[in-house]
Amino acid sequence: MSKIEEEQEEYRGRLDRLFGSMPWLRPKEIRRFRARVFKSGNSLALRLPAGLGLAPGMEMNLRVEDGEHFSFEPVERPKRKFNVAKVWGSAGGLKVIEPESRLFVERPLLGDEQPGDAPSGN
Repeated sequence: MSKIEEEQEEYRGRLDRLFGSMPWLRPKEIRRFRARVFKSGNSLALRLPAGLGLAPGMEMNLRVEDGEHFSFEPVERPKRKFNVAKVWGSAGGLKVIEPESRLFVERPLLGDEQPGDAPSGN
């Protein structure tokens, strides 16, 4: 490890101790890669390093600022839907709750004391 890398590591360690309880203040991790644009059919393509953790076939949103700065982020996938047909009937013996069982008994809750009431002592 070079002297510069050692100093950077020490600096990151001090920042981690300083911002440990405040993660929203931690500086963003920035990694830099060199990539080359090439022609692929009638389009241009950019080969991305495997170190980014992307998977083949992922859809990305590309943002271009002033025709010079590019950024991309994964497209949010739709939430998975639960397929009731797969579990329908698997919990036999269940009964519908009777209407009289749906009633709740009112009871005082903590903090509901009226002014002038004696404290409950709990």
